[in-house]
Amino acid sequence: MRTVTLTEPTQAKDLRLTERPIPQVKPGWVLVKVHAFGLNHSEQLLRLEEITEPYITKPIIPGIECVGEIVDSSDSGFKLGEHVVSLMGGMGRTFDGGYAEYALLPEHHVFRAPSDMPWESLAAVPETYFTAWGSLFECLDLRAADTLLVRGATCALGYAAVQIAKALGCRVIATTHRESKLELLRECGVDEAIVDDGVLEGHVRGVTKALELVGPATLRDTLRAVERGGVVCNTGILGGVYTLDGFDPIKGIPNGVYLTGFFSNFPDQRTMDAIFDFLRGHDLRPCLGCVYPFEDIGRAWQDSEAGLVNGKIVIRVD
Repeated sequence: MRTVTLTEPTQAKDLRLTERPIPQVKPGWVLVKVHAFGLNHSEQLLRLEEITEPYITKPIIPGIECVGEIVDSSDSGFKLGEHVVSLMGGMGRTFDGGYAEYALLPEHHVFRAPSDMPWESLAAVPETYFTAWGSLFECLDLRAADTLLVRGATCALGYAAVQIAKALGCRVIATTHRESKLELLRECGVDEAIVDDGVLEGHVRGVTKALELVGPATLRDTLRAVERGGVVCNTGILGGVYTLDGFDPIKGIPNGVYLTGFFSNFPDQRTMDAIFDFLRGHDLRPCLGCVYPFEDIGRAWQDSEAGLVNGKIVIRVD
């Protein structure tokens, strides 16, 4: 089978397909024929930096998600030919992930996909919409009456969060650091699009919930930008700062403001069913940016890093 395999830091231009044997099935694992997968920021971090860490199994096939069909169900309850999605749980880090024609995956992180979407659209759902869903509902308890701030909205996760929030009936304020992206946000239906210069405090009004996708680089300011009683969920790290050094929660979190975070490592079938039900019930289609053939994965990542694609980048494997 064709795969991408990493052993050391690798630039996008150097990504190549290699040949490896199709993995042998073992108890508790299922073999999935991969039809498509999405690209994710965490895979870029793995490829450029994290691959050197001792906890990464090497050589490793990256990819924290994929969509496909069961071709060997092993001792699981899956049936041959069932359409499934898989995400997280160590994919592409502790065991081989989705950048391959076949993926051997633990059955507890493989989920039935009750959807008639084409493979390319389905591949835009798993990690992106699961993370948006968990951030908005599990962490922010988003309601139709809320005004939601999405900071760093011009990424696949941001577009998904905006789409879900608008379908729910929320007022949405979204930020981008590029003025050229403002019109894209308006086309997505946001009520207010803002160029983010690093300071939102005093420039936004009425924010009751905030999804922080830039991360610790702007988190302190986001905490000060929400109304008293507001909730901030830190989910992304697009700003390239991963921790808050010297953070004093007593002084750093304003009185009456709440801070939480979403860790997307624990998907389940119930949540995936809820996401597909919501998409179907609101007649929504995933925010698909561009589809590339598997052999062009290097170009896909170069385009992603250059900011040339708006929305989720999907790789079609077959």
